[in-house]
Amino acid sequence: MKIKSQRDFWSGLMFVVVGVVFAVGATNYSMGTSARPGPGYFPLILSILMALLGSFVLFKSLTIEVEGGDPIGAIAWRPLLVIVASITVFGAALPRLGLVITVPILILMTSLAGDEFKWKGVLATAVVLTVGSWAIFVLGLKLVIPMWPWFVG
Repeated sequence: MKIKSQRDFWSGLMFVVVGVVFAVGATNYSMGTSARPGPGYFPLILSILMALLGSFVLFKSLTIEVEGGDPIGAIAWRPLLVIVASITVFGAALPRLGLVITVPILILMTSLAGDEFKWKGVLATAVVLTVGSWAIFVLGLKLVIPMWPWFVG
């Protein structure tokens, strides 16, 4: 069978592999029932759906002809590394600096991954996501997340 779309083939294969790996990992938790799902129920269902979606994309890559073969382009290393670094910094800084400082740092760092940088957009996004994170996680879900740096209180 000939691959007719490189991009769809590799992304579909990635979805199938990730879905299967996480489905196998989810079986280590109790499933429960549909009425009373356990901690492994939701991850298992999502993993199965991801693997099915990947199967459809994989099938499409082998059956539907795409003009030029839809080759995979070069890997954008800079954005990839900036995003991974910003998530790492967020995870390390949140307990020490709190949500109010860490979320804007995350937004600033991730905005550096793109080609355009606009201060107004970055500032607006930082404010909306900081307030939204506080409302959802601290007020709504009652999670204990530090809001301010440890030295502020």
